[in-house]
Amino acid sequence: MERSWTLNRAWPHAAFAACALWLAFYELRVIVAPGLDAGPLTSRFAHDVVLLISSALILAKALAAGRERLAWLLIGAGVLAWSLGEVHYTAVLWDAEVIAIPSPADIGYLLLPPLALAGIVLLLRARARAVPRTLLVDGVIAALAVAALSAALVFETVLENVEGNAAAVATNLAYPLGDLVLLSLIVGALAGTGWRLDRTWMLLAIGVSTFWLADSLYLVKTAEGTFTSGGPIDTGWWAGLFLIAAAAWQRPPARVRTPAGESLRLIAVPLGFGLVGLGLLVYGCVTSLNPLAIVLAAASLAAVMLRLTLTFKENVAMLRASRDEAMTDALTGLGNRRALAVAIEDLVPQGDEPPRPLVLALFDLDGFKHYNDTFGHPAGDALLIRLGRNLTACLEHRGSAFRMGGDEFCVLIEPGADEPAQLVRSAAAALSESGDGFSIGCSFGSILLPEEASDPAEALRIADQRMYAQKHAGRMSAGRQSKDVLLRALTERSPDLGGHLSSVAELAERTARRLGLPAEEVERIRHAGELHDAGKVAIPDAILSKPGPLTEDEWGFVRRHPLIGERIVRSAPSLSRVAELVRSTHERFDGDGYPDRLQADAIPLGSRIVAVCDAFDAMTSGRPYAAARTPREALDELRRCAGTQFDPAVVETFRAVIAESTLRSAA
Repeated sequence: MERSWTLNRAWPHAAFAACALWLAFYELRVIVAPGLDAGPLTSRFAHDVVLLISSALILAKALAAGRERLAWLLIGAGVLAWSLGEVHYTAVLWDAEVIAIPSPADIGYLLLPPLALAGIVLLLRARARAVPRTLLVDGVIAALAVAALSAALVFETVLENVEGNAAAVATNLAYPLGDLVLLSLIVGALAGTGWRLDRTWMLLAIGVSTFWLADSLYLVKTAEGTFTSGGPIDTGWWAGLFLIAAAAWQRPPARVRTPAGESLRLIAVPLGFGLVGLGLLVYGCVTSLNPLAIVLAAASLAAVMLRLTLTFKENVAMLRASRDEAMTDALTGLGNRRALAVAIEDLVPQGDEPPRPLVLALFDLDGFKHYNDTFGHPAGDALLIRLGRNLTACLEHRGSAFRMGGDEFCVLIEPGADEPAQLVRSAAAALSESGDGFSIGCSFGSILLPEEASDPAEALRIADQRMYAQKHAGRMSAGRQSKDVLLRALTERSPDLGGHLSSVAELAERTARRLGLPAEEVERIRHAGELHDAGKVAIPDAILSKPGPLTEDEWGFVRRHPLIGERIVRSAPSLSRVAELVRSTHERFDGDGYPDRLQADAIPLGSRIVAVCDAFDAMTSGRPYAAARTPREALDELRRCAGTQFDPAVVETFRAVIAESTLRSAA
């Protein structure tokens, strides 16, 4: 089997090599030694063998060509028909003094163009898919321009010298017309593929061009009465068909989609061939040119105008698509922030137009992060799509929905006679969903336009502030209630402790604000200041009020109170982030604190702030085991311990807070 396969692969190469060597030898003989006799190699039938081998090679390849089989069968049949016509001419008409036109040889010759034409069309369809209309028109432009040029160069001479009966005239004209169509098609096919010149198309183009050139020279020489058989023109026919056979045996490239986008190379094709048509028309104005060439040249320019029209329409469509993409949220299909700004500009009255009340509302989903973490991001995306559809359906024809990004949505409503607040609540309900293990709600803020704002940026800013104020209030209300319960319990346990916690919380809040922390973080630090000693409820009064030094066992009780406080505070889910700060309020900057011996920036910033404020209030209030210090003495002690017990940056900020309070009191 291996030997058979090798032979099957080897014989085409051997056949091509033999034919190529003979064609080179024959052409060299014609040019250098026309009278040389080399036996069978220079026999007038030798070229018939080459033609029949070329035909056999194409047909053999067609049998194994898969989806291109019919294309190569048609091309092979055309080459075989021409070859058989040439065999008849060689055997019967070679030495004839008068050749009847049409003859059986003409029938074979004239079958090549239509069969090859059909085969090339099928080959183009097999090699390229989804050819854009612009490239199809490029092919038409190229074909018409080449046809016009061919008609100007060849058809003119044939038309002037043709004579005889109607059949002879039709036959003589069929040759240039057939070649014209075939050459035009191959050029058009190349243009239609975006000039993807793989070896198959290159060899086809060269082969058809060589054949066309030989046919054209033959027609001109015949019309002038100077043609002789066996010359270099004959080699052009044989070489052309041989190159078509070589094209059939090239490895087909992977089937590719013809590019739809424009580039300078693709634009140059219609422009270049359009200039050929224009040049022929200009030439026809100053000299005589046959009507066929003029019509084809004019048609090529008309095709160029069609091409420009299609290009303009495609560009408009691309611009429209780009604009839609730029103003559409890719996930939900709703308008995005840019689309919202445009909608506000369009709906808010300008100049003396009567006001049209509008409601702009922003929505931020509550519980979406938990949903994403629990069910995964694909499920989160699906949820956003569902909620977007619900919001659109809720608005019906009264407004538009937008997605601002992440889990934020927006609506722009024309309320008409409806109550704006009710419409906003309905939209909020559309953005809510609950199920097993999850509950999605939303916070929102709204603004009336143009009553409260007419500028889109200002309207969004106000609505955003109101939305986050609601979210913040809703989120902290539960935490505030839990915190108040704990503070009441601590105050009942020890009235002095309640006052201390309140003072620490106020100092911590002012210090956090001076450090420029966000409002939500400032609120969390204040809560931590109020609850940082919650764990002391588990310490016996004898230890808390002991005037002398504590024993090691008693210190063990004290060191556990941050952990106990964390557990107490964390029992309220809304205070879980505050509990993290409470745990670390007795850590030291140098790492010698408790309970985790954290160091420097590993200690949460809020805990570092509370630690400084706690120490200052403790020093200035007085305890059973130490007399109260003045604020100046307490500040000096804080500075002395900065870098060891306390964060130096927090200490300096705290000193500025106390200095500011002192100045305000003096004033």
